[in-house]
Amino acid sequence: MKKKILALALSAITILSLALTGCGSKDTVAIGSKDFSENIVLGEMLAQLIENKTDLKVERKLNMGGTFINFEAIKKGDIDIYAEYTGTGLVAELKMDVISDPDETYKVVSEEFDKQFDIKWMKPFGFNNTYATAVTREVADQYGLVKSSDLVGVSENLVYGGENDFFNREDGFEGFCEKYGISFKGDPKMMNVSLKYQAIGNGDMDVTDVYATDAEIKKYDLQVLEDDLNFFPPYYAAPIIRNETLKNHPELEDVLNLLSGQISDEEMTDLNYQINVEQKDVAQVATDFLTSKGLLD
Repeated sequence: MKKKILALALSAITILSLALTGCGSKDTVAIGSKDFSENIVLGEMLAQLIENKTDLKVERKLNMGGTFINFEAIKKGDIDIYAEYTGTGLVAELKMDVISDPDETYKVVSEEFDKQFDIKWMKPFGFNNTYATAVTREVADQYGLVKSSDLVGVSENLVYGGENDFFNREDGFEGFCEKYGISFKGDPKMMNVSLKYQAIGNGDMDVTDVYATDAEIKKYDLQVLEDDLNFFPPYYAAPIIRNETLKNHPELEDVLNLLSGQISDEEMTDLNYQINVEQKDVAQVATDFLTSKGLLD
């Protein structure tokens, strides 16, 4: 009899524990991120803002992996929020053709994610981490290079080198040269992404492809050329959130939009530099930035 009573008591405790856990989980949101410093620090910023501005708890699932892992996780409900890029949403997740206009790209991904995946796009952070063309400071000064069309008439004197993947993309090397009507000196150098910055830093080449917010732009003092013919697709970053989560916690919309337009290309490059080059703690970098913007109470 005592065993039965004990068993019933343990069962009651287990049920109560599960019930409490379920209630607690409603007051917790999970934030994911991709596996590179930029996306990780964005996730950390969103986490700190939610903790600072609401009574919600945040479960950090940062550095989860690539795009596919995060996208599947938010669709399944394993995470509620992560930072995505408009170009990635359009091409990789919606499987649609590139749209060069950033506002139209954002409009399409916002509407289609809502319809197809029940996911809402918040307002973009401000920076555009798309492909770009960069030259050494010496080359920029020598030829007066500010925008990509300035390469016309001088590109034949310059050596181009880039990461292997850039030569196999529709929005890559050949398309860029065709769009701007240019050709470079000799055959382009193709190499691993980890080697291209060393190569241009050592003077082995003059021009390379970059992501617009790479830390190495600052590290090697490169001049990013304006894509004045809008060849590269837009990759504006923004928080995305499950509609179910937003329904349960409508206050999150205003909180997630606090960073709208707050991060420029230069500021994101500097944040990446602090983490990748200066080896600063991600959480501290996020806190310092949010504090500098007056976003933490």
